[in-house]
Amino acid sequence: MSKFFGKKNKNFSQGKYNLINKDKYRGSFPIIYRSSLELTAFRYLDKNPNIISWGSESVIIPYKSPIDGRMHRYFVDLVAELKSRDGTIKKLLIEVKPEKQTLPPTISKRKKQSTIIYENTQYAINLAKWECAKKWAAQKNYIFLILNEKALK
Repeated sequence: MSKFFGKKNKNFSQGKYNLINKDKYRGSFPIIYRSSLELTAFRYLDKNPNIISWGSESVIIPYKSPIDGRMHRYFVDLVAELKSRDGTIKKLLIEVKPEKQTLPPTISKRKKQSTIIYENTQYAINLAKWECAKKWAAQKNYIFLILNEKALK
């Protein structure tokens, strides 16, 4: 198993992305996707003629975890430069997440207590990351977006 993957999760589509437009990519290799949503986003950015450049996990933002109170590093999924219809260049900071993970977790009698705790922990961590990403984006003149499966269709 490659050190770039860490532990591969059988429940998700994961692999190395093969670039089509190599001149547009700004980042390290190999380019790893960790879900089918990320793969869809990679393909879109790579093939879209309005995307000037893009990179995967090339922006790292420090954030304080609400769980342990310590500083951690948030590797934002994507960064891109987009040429808009009016000709202006927009800089985008993009997180790719299933819609379910962008909403507060639901509590159900069918869920195990450990699942409820895990989902709430992950949601709290994501909110902390996204708050820091929004501040970073505002300071650097970027637009922070969270793309889900609906946006990527």
